[in-house]
Amino acid sequence: MKHFNTRTGVLALALTGALAVAGCGSDDSDTSAGGGHNGHNMGSTTAATSASAVDVDKAFVSQMIPHHEMAVDMAGYAPAQGERSQIRELGKSIIAGQAPEIAQMKAIAKRLNVTPAAMPMDGESMDHGSMTAAAKTLGLSMDDMGMSMEMGTLKDAKPFDRAFIDEMIPHHQGAIRMAQAEIAKGSDPELKKIATAIVAAQKKEIEQMNSWREQWYGSPSPAGGVPAA
Repeated sequence: MKHFNTRTGVLALALTGALAVAGCGSDDSDTSAGGGHNGHNMGSTTAATSASAVDVDKAFVSQMIPHHEMAVDMAGYAPAQGERSQIRELGKSIIAGQAPEIAQMKAIAKRLNVTPAAMPMDGESMDHGSMTAAAKTLGLSMDDMGMSMEMGTLKDAKPFDRAFIDEMIPHHQGAIRMAQAEIAKGSDPELKKIATAIVAAQKKEIEQMNSWREQWYGSPSPAGGVPAA
């Protein structure tokens, strides 16, 4: 079946069908698993202590836009390739939730005079320089943000459902860490509201995906659970 991957089409579809601001996530606080990525969290990385609250706002919006676009592209595989209805519906839900946030954040980026980082297409390399600088402003690393994964790995993944969970959980973990940084150190009320919604929604999805993975494959994702605040 043809993959549901064209970003413009995906975003247009979701924007017409979803107006609420949502994210992706889990209500759990799995600190024993370190939230994935070997226990990375905001306290375990070197923060840029000189960054102002406005710098944090700009770094957050510049990186969360392509981060959400990546999630939408990843979720675009699920409706056609998901083996279980739960995964197919989750993919649709992620698209419907995050596409409106992308549009909202693009408007904020324009207001803040920020150019969002460009999300690479399959086979393209990321602009690690600008992303690394933004990560430092947020007190994170590229791995912490979930921006180091390669695009297109889900295209031929089998079993798809397990691969989807194992790719999406660390991506959600990155979104939560970035949102936590904005909540703690940013100043823009609109961005802080979006960040709060991202944390709440993506915590729930991480918990749900780990529950499915344990039920279907005998263990939760090796990435772990919800990052500690």
